[in-house]
Amino acid sequence: MTGLYNDKPTWLVEAHRALDAAVAAAYVWPSDISDDEALERLFALNQERAGAVSAVVMQDEPVD
Repeated sequence: MTGLYNDKPTWLVEAHRALDAAVAAAYVWPSDISDDEALERLFALNQERAGAVSAVVMQDEPVD
């Protein structure tokens, strides 16, 4: 894998561009979103969802 990513063949670069575009489209983000902005948004979504799961788990615990 290291050799592949060190060489960065054109097909791999294009595959990553296509994946980035698909992720941006799935989240309805601008197609030119920066990596930093995408990571920031994904982290925020993860935190929201983790909080929602935690709240559900707490509701399911038996009350003494």
